[in-house]
Amino acid sequence: MIDKGTKILKGGCLCGAVRYEVADAFRYAMNCHCSQCRRATGAAFKPFGGIEIAKFKVTAGDDRLVRYGDGIDYDLHCGQCGSLIYSVVRDGAYAHVTYGTLADAPSLAPTEHIFVGSKAPWFTITDELKQHLEFPS
Repeated sequence: MIDKGTKILKGGCLCGAVRYEVADAFRYAMNCHCSQCRRATGAAFKPFGGIEIAKFKVTAGDDRLVRYGDGIDYDLHCGQCGSLIYSVVRDGAYAHVTYGTLADAPSLAPTEHIFVGSKAPWFTITDELKQHLEFPS
């Protein structure tokens, strides 16, 4: 549930079929360099914010979402344009919202890089954010 008084961010996929709202209350934000995120986004890394699943709501196109993954944790893409909208993680308790799909700027920018041990060899990280070989403990 999104608390009253919390700023609401809007976002959606490339084609506009899927739209969502999320509280601007991300618990953490990171840039993921794992091969799965690179393939899902077509980019060198995926910036995302982690938030309790109850603070994320699909407002249009729920029937257009395509699930990738069979377990309790999985990714949701727009079935029309393929955009990765969010991932359900941490035993279904959290959403990792893909920052590239946000129409509004979140107040929490990514604070670290994860899975740099498998980052694209052609990409160089040039900022001063902390780097982790895998997911931080």
